Amino acid sequence: MSVVYDLEHVTTYHYAKPVTFGQHRAIFLPRSSYGGRLLSYALETNLAAEVRWLMDTVSNNVALIDFQEPGQELKVTYRVRGEHFGYRPATDFPIDLRAKELPIQYTPDEWADLAIFMGPHAQDPDGRLAAWTRAFVLGDRDDTLDVLQRMMETIHTTLEYQAREAEGTQLPGETLRLGSGTCRDYAWLMIEALRRLGLACRFVSGYLYDPALDGGEVGMIGAGATHAWLQVYLPGAGWRNYDPTNRIVEGFDLIPVAIARHPSLVMPLSGSWVGDAGDYLGMEVAVSIRKQGMVPEYGSDRT
Repeated sequence: MSVVYDLEHVTTYHYAKPVTFGQHRAIFLPRSSYGGRLLSYALETNLAAEVRWLMDTVSNNVALIDFQEPGQELKVTYRVRGEHFGYRPATDFPIDLRAKELPIQYTPDEWADLAIFMGPHAQDPDGRLAAWTRAFVLGDRDDTLDVLQRMMETIHTTLEYQAREAEGTQLPGETLRLGSGTCRDYAWLMIEALRRLGLACRFVSGYLYDPALDGGEVGMIGAGATHAWLQVYLPGAGWRNYDPTNRIVEGFDLIPVAIARHPSLVMPLSGSWVGDAGDYLGMEVAVSIRKQGMVPEYGSDRT
């Protein structure tokens, strides 16, 4: 079965008086793959604007928006209808023998393709992150899937989720020191730890379908906004999802939009404006995802 969903993402900026706007970048289209496909989409702005599309260096869909008039309010609305086929867990795939224990032995061709997702990016001046990471492999506990599962569980159970509207991502060491963070902080912590264990990891920005919105019993953490998680490359299984915020590795809940080596490269909306510093009054973001129905698997009768 697959799920057909409608997604709406509205970002509104408020200013004390009309300001002018530089070019903005919008990244909101879910990635089409074996996990899902787009059925329709639209980008709307309350101010006159010219929109053009491009694919960036890792094939994310990017809309460039050039606004043609000033405004006291800027409102950008994304609407998407898509079909989501869901994802199977890594344990359903025949992971290569060279990937079963850490460190994974990537081939030269894999190294060439994965290099940008392998090198640690964040600094660790006090060694806090390194010490936290080593604890997962002490005592010859080097089974790859076991380490991944335990690290995801530890982040979920020992850190406190705290929503934060401010842009940016905490350094992993800061997340550990504070004992709290957002979904993007959780994902970045796990990415930087796993990179120190020799795993290729990439940051994923997207959306979270919350079954509670359609009458389900369990609410998801981070629903009602953009969501973030990570993917790990496992030879034999490929890129596999790990969401430490909700302990999700499979199913229909994660809808990927963009991938990057660093969280700052996949902001849903970014750009500039010109005016007095005090003119900016704040922003609001509203995201909703609703299931419209289930579609039988191909080969079965469709209604």
